[in-house]
Amino acid sequence: MNINNNQNIMPYLYEGVYVVNQKRKIIFWNDGSERITGYSAKEVVHSFCYQNILQHIDETGKQLCLGGCPLQKTLDDGIINESKVYLKHKDGYRIPVMVKTLPIYDEKQNIVAAIEVFTDERFQKQVYRENIELKNRLKIDTLTQIANRNYCDFQLEKRLEESKAFSNTFGLLLIDIDLFKNVNDTYGHLIGDEVLKVVAKTLASNIKRTDLVSRWGGEEFVVLVNVANLKELKIVAEKLRTVVSASSYKMENNKHIKVTISIGGTLAQPEDTIKSIISKMR
Repeated sequence: MNINNNQNIMPYLYEGVYVVNQKRKIIFWNDGSERITGYSAKEVVHSFCYQNILQHIDETGKQLCLGGCPLQKTLDDGIINESKVYLKHKDGYRIPVMVKTLPIYDEKQNIVAAIEVFTDERFQKQVYRENIELKNRLKIDTLTQIANRNYCDFQLEKRLEESKAFSNTFGLLLIDIDLFKNVNDTYGHLIGDEVLKVVAKTLASNIKRTDLVSRWGGEEFVVLVNVANLKELKIVAEKLRTVVSASSYKMENNKHIKVTISIGGTLAQPEDTIKSIISKMR
């Protein structure tokens, strides 16, 4: 057995990793273990895990380090074990971790040590939340909280491909807020942003789940609409024009700012590209 061969890697793993010999003496403790538990390598190396340093318990409260230790089981039978346990941080609070124990063999295939790898479940949840947040940033316009232009381009390209492959029909609406510069010039850009939010929310609230509204840029919006013909597309456009004109942003002085929109529309054709279909609506 040569733990040193892996010491250039294991100290830097985000997960906690420690190694015990056949007597359950801790002979390796990485930086991840210190970060998760609060105990430094100096405090735990050369001690024994059955001394209950981490005070592992299961969901019933059973003290695993004193009986039912996953590491001991792996040392005995060589079977890899996985379980959810709650370790006790140096500061006294409990942390949920997923534990995996693995055997280490010598050249004669005798079990001479075991590794425990433990992952802080709070970190896994944090990573999941961060991934969702990042995903949203890539497709959501930060101001209006509807789809951004990049995501619209992606969906438009996807629907054009489906249209060519399966003869699907869909339409596009290009929406522009009328005289929006006057709103910014009269009330300022902060109020203008609030008006944009009202229009965006109104549009997004009045389309079907299969449709998509996105902020194309500035005061322009694009709506992808699943329709069979121009007549259906005109009905959707007229509804959106009506509901926006009936909406308003209420200022602190109780003054209401109303805007209207102009809408161009077209049905996608099999030969269309993103550039060609947008140009037909301008």
